[in-house]
Amino acid sequence: MHLDWLDPHTLDQRDVDAVTALREAVRRVDRPEDLPTHARAVGAELRYGWDLDPGVPALARDAAGRVIGLLEVSTSRWDNHHAAHLDVTVDPSARRRGLGRHLFETGLDRARSQGRTLVTAAGWQDTPAVAFAKAMGLDRASAAVRRAQDLWTLDWARLDQLDAAAAARHADYEIVPIDYPTPEGLLPAISELTAAINDAPVDDLDIEDEVFTPERLLGFEQAQMARDRRMYRLVARHRPSGDLAGHTVVTVEVQQPWHARQQDTSVRREHRGHRLGLALKIAMLRRLAAEEPQVRVLETFNAASNAHMIGVNEALGYRPVGRIVEWQRHLVPASPA
Repeated sequence: MHLDWLDPHTLDQRDVDAVTALREAVRRVDRPEDLPTHARAVGAELRYGWDLDPGVPALARDAAGRVIGLLEVSTSRWDNHHAAHLDVTVDPSARRRGLGRHLFETGLDRARSQGRTLVTAAGWQDTPAVAFAKAMGLDRASAAVRRAQDLWTLDWARLDQLDAAAAARHADYEIVPIDYPTPEGLLPAISELTAAINDAPVDDLDIEDEVFTPERLLGFEQAQMARDRRMYRLVARHRPSGDLAGHTVVTVEVQQPWHARQQDTSVRREHRGHRLGLALKIAMLRRLAAEEPQVRVLETFNAASNAHMIGVNEALGYRPVGRIVEWQRHLVPASPA
């Protein structure tokens, strides 16, 4: 087995294709209900990460030069400078040979060398990821539930009733669209809206609040568009003050246009209690029905402990379709040379 560290900024398309094939092989075995993998999204993820802050990938090749494993070590330049996220992927044909452990331990070494004192990992429950995480000495720290709804079977009469009941609570607010890329003059205000997500529960994860700047916000938008996603944002504006109080963001997959993802819904603390989250989500459903009528599935993730947002989503018709477990392990810093 040979391990190659790659520069995410100078990737060879053959390596992108190899990672795409690897992930698709894993999807078919571990999560066949998930969307098929496609090379454009994989290439954009490897090159740009979530917000132009990509992780560093390493490919494991067998004697024939085929990619049978992938290690990704991700760190943030914005926040949580004590942490590194490790993602290990092993081809089903190469499992139970120690390759996953070797890749994980390689990731630990890299994290220690960078002064990181915490590693995190995530994996779907009811897949080999759970047993692997435990074997690697990781502790369960949090869980997130993926929910989905079929937009072609929405109960619009019920949604209209929910919307009308909520409207009395936010008469001083209006919901308006914001185009992408975000206009320069709105970047500071939208960054503040995005930071409101820090109030969502993180359970036992030993992490700090995320830092959202205009630069990071634009990086997120560029990275999502590179993955071939159309983006939609609605904001709630407080009429008396002009303040932006909350927003909701959805992306639609260009290559799989029946599928959309809820990226964020957050309301600033001083504007909560007006049912703005519910109103924003219903307004987004209407917008998707008008502008993306082919979308069938809209999915969202919430911490399993986020009772408030789960209640909102289930009232809208979302139902659980999977659970991801987040794991962590504290490290002893590397000794000085």
